[in-house]
Amino acid sequence: MIFPDVYNPRRNSVAVDIGGITVGGDSVIAVQSMTNTDTADVKATTDQVMQLAHAGSELVRITVNDSDAAASVAKIRDALDRNNCSVPLIGDFHFNGHKLLSDHPECAQALAKYRINPGNVGKGSKRDTQFAKMIELACRYDKPVRIGVNWGSLDQALLATLMDENAQRTEPYDAHDVMLETVIRSALESAASAEALGLPRNKIILSCKMSVVQDLITVYRSLAGRSDYALHLGLTEAGIGSKGIVASTAALGILLHDGIGDTIRISLTPEPGSERTREVIVAQEILQTMGLRSFVPHVTACPGCGRTTSTFFQELASQVQDYLRKQMPEWRKHYAGVEHMNVAVMGCVVNGPGESKHANIGISLPGTGERPVAPVYEDGEKTVTLKGDNIADEFEQLINSYVERTYRKHTGSTGK
Repeated sequence: MIFPDVYNPRRNSVAVDIGGITVGGDSVIAVQSMTNTDTADVKATTDQVMQLAHAGSELVRITVNDSDAAASVAKIRDALDRNNCSVPLIGDFHFNGHKLLSDHPECAQALAKYRINPGNVGKGSKRDTQFAKMIELACRYDKPVRIGVNWGSLDQALLATLMDENAQRTEPYDAHDVMLETVIRSALESAASAEALGLPRNKIILSCKMSVVQDLITVYRSLAGRSDYALHLGLTEAGIGSKGIVASTAALGILLHDGIGDTIRISLTPEPGSERTREVIVAQEILQTMGLRSFVPHVTACPGCGRTTSTFFQELASQVQDYLRKQMPEWRKHYAGVEHMNVAVMGCVVNGPGESKHANIGISLPGTGERPVAPVYEDGEKTVTLKGDNIADEFEQLINSYVERTYRKHTGSTGK
């Protein structure tokens, strides 16, 4: 028996429009990324934004840290528009955002959303006026704002206040718990201030970024229970390589399963020589693995064992996966629903035929000592047996033919 409450429905948050992309409400969870170029370098930043958008990022954040960067934002927007790239740009502001937005109205207009960090918006008496100025500008230009708290740049005045209050308790809370409460309170109190200054509730997104998985889960569960603002998810400073991927997946997987989150970003440290687009692909794979969205056909492949000593099936699985991702930009234009296709690349007779039959299209390669033939199955039926040196190319051709036959062109209908 499958119990009906095993998978919780998504939290009902307020919908926010970000440059034509709706997040929150009943919209799908959006994928966000961030450039690491010098924003003052218009060409480099434009090129990277286009790469991220082409990889599937639906929102792209750029650093706006000085006057040169702010002066370049409108130029970047114009360059993107000339290249038919409509991805919304988000401005990441710290310390001097009030001044940059005031001095560069073309920047304020070109951005689709502003990101404000309450811990970095100003110190002492300047904090409230500088925060108010940014909210005033958001209202003037009709822009949404993400109030993004980060525990690495936490509002120290608020933390001190809550620590003092805690010290007066008969049974004080653990200091770490007070820190987590400060993160949540900073976001909620800043949002309330923004609303008091005239920013509508449907123009506010909250985030509370932590770098420890358990802390992130605790903070977002509490934040989600105490507000209906749209929420942006991300494990900050997740790390490099598999560590960053695993940590982000562990944290976001639990929250997404709880129905929490409206946009996500995977904050990976790029490995030397790697593409910035890796963070986009990981975000897509998390959402697809969770069954929340589909971006590319799913490839089922076995891990290999003593029966599959040949590396051919590993190479074929990798080649097929790369082929599917490469084809998707064009397939998406012409074949509705193709992103839901399941492709199996299996390495021996134990599970190969069974998995291949369960897939839309699958191939069962020969394992050690097995006949050197590879049966192909389409929708559960064996259609052809491949052999020889061109199995990879022939299988790709069969996948392409399956797509052309099965998924309708230019309609909202799908085949299988």
